[in-house]
Amino acid sequence: MSPRRRVLLVGVLALLAGFLLPNVLKWLLGLLWWRIQRFCGVATIGAVCEPARPFVPLLPLLTELAVLAAGGVAVWAAARWCLRPVGDLAGPIANLGPQNLGYRIRRGGRDELARLSRAIDDMMDRVTAGYEGQRRFAANASHELRTPLAVQRTLIEVGMAQSLTAEQLDLLTAQLLATNERNERLIEGLLALSESDQGLRSSTPQRLDEIVATVLAVYADRAAEVGVTVESQLTPRLVPGERVLLERLVTNLVENAIKYNRPGGRLTVTVGGNPALTVVNTGQAVPGEAVAGLFEPFRRLARDRTNQGGGAGLGLAIARSITQAHGGIIAARPGEDGGLRVDVQLPALT
Repeated sequence: MSPRRRVLLVGVLALLAGFLLPNVLKWLLGLLWWRIQRFCGVATIGAVCEPARPFVPLLPLLTELAVLAAGGVAVWAAARWCLRPVGDLAGPIANLGPQNLGYRIRRGGRDELARLSRAIDDMMDRVTAGYEGQRRFAANASHELRTPLAVQRTLIEVGMAQSLTAEQLDLLTAQLLATNERNERLIEGLLALSESDQGLRSSTPQRLDEIVATVLAVYADRAAEVGVTVESQLTPRLVPGERVLLERLVTNLVENAIKYNRPGGRLTVTVGGNPALTVVNTGQAVPGEAVAGLFEPFRRLARDRTNQGGGAGLGLAIARSITQAHGGIIAARPGEDGGLRVDVQLPALT
């Protein structure tokens, strides 16, 4: 029986008892008083009746106390009976834990406990997804850090194993420097992701169009070097947030749009109303089913982790974290001419 039916049943019984019990008590007390009076009236020996006369007025009080005690016991038993299904859930819930994230209650039915069980199962699904995401993140971060360190170690061992010419030494030094820069980018990305996940320390009005213009000016030479044409439509737009994080958001999107573009391609950046920011590039075709995964840390279309030009795979993950910290929404979809279109919705100042 469901908790609702148990409570309803107890409530109905309590109403019936509250309506009938006073009348029944009055009838019983009246009958008892009549029998005592009759007994004492016909008794020939006073020794039987006289000692009982002082206790006759206490009979109603004693009866009420007895009824109160019986009612308390009945209420306690009824409460335990009504809450027993809830107590039965304690055992299955106690089985949930980090070492048993796959356990589910899976209670059938449509009552309150069934809905509670399904809610707990859904919560555990989300917790499991988050936990597994953290495990994958730690594993990927370890792999990303281990790969360049292994390259560095190999280069150092090669340099120590034999005498190098000046040209070979320059090449070895350049490779070590590039590997070290990749480590710095990775660590910097991890720190930025951690800071953005902690939320905003302060929020002040920021001109998004001015931030975008500043970032585009910084990357103008890099875009020209790879033959990417930059187009911008910047409408004045105020958003609440932190300037440093917003600059990092725009920087990551612009840098990715240039890095994963094609020679002679195009980068279009728009600041407007809704979405607040749009970044579109013309790179290689992106499968629609792979777009959502690009926002996960260390996720790239290219699987080669040793590619020094591919970055650490944290750009869009950091952009998503910064957008969420500002109360916004970031979404992406394949571009019409290849590449990716990223839309960022941010709250407007009212």
